[in-house]
Amino acid sequence: MGTSLIGGRGAQWVRELNARHPWSHNDYFHSWILANLPDRRGRALDMGCGRGGLVRALSPHFDHIVGADADGEMRRIAEATSAAVDNVSITDRQLDSWADDSIDLVTMVAVLHHLDIDDALRHVERILAPGGRALIVGLAPPRSVRDLLWDSVSIVTNPLIGFLHHPWPSPVPAPPPPFPVKDPVVSFDEIEDLVDQWLPGAMMRHRIGFRHTIEWTKPPR
Repeated sequence: MGTSLIGGRGAQWVRELNARHPWSHNDYFHSWILANLPDRRGRALDMGCGRGGLVRALSPHFDHIVGADADGEMRRIAEATSAAVDNVSITDRQLDSWADDSIDLVTMVAVLHHLDIDDALRHVERILAPGGRALIVGLAPPRSVRDLLWDSVSIVTNPLIGFLHHPWPSPVPAPPPPFPVKDPVVSFDEIEDLVDQWLPGAMMRHRIGFRHTIEWTKPPR
């Protein structure tokens, strides 16, 4: 769920409440990505594709979708669940392996904080074709007053969304995430500085669910 402004008993209460009424904080943003696709839709790349849910959601909208993940078990699941989709491929290729101007959409959902952020954003700028889009959902620890205020909003909305998705409490605890988990350490403001450097003009916004989004369209050369 992300690091919160509350600690101790308060943080434990939020975790227990979310476990009783679980919802995917990452899948929640798939609709935001689908609503902001680029005009040209040849090839899309979902970095850190996990089980491939976003890859499959993007498949009707692009000629070819590539899901990339460093975790072999995640790739195995993504390949199995996407086997019936003929324009999807799953790979372990990382950002530095793609050619300049070769991708029309790069997505990352809760992945950027696992990477060297400066290096990752540099490659996103490089591999996107002019007019291509980067749509990133990220996490950052709360450091500023603005961060803490947004955390407080998420603390309120988190159980409300959980109730809407699962109005009856789950009889068993939510299982641990099946993918590698890493706490974010780079703050929103620090990420914003790197975004301004590599993706000038990008829109970076706090969101509910202890997340933020980065939206950028690569200008013509």
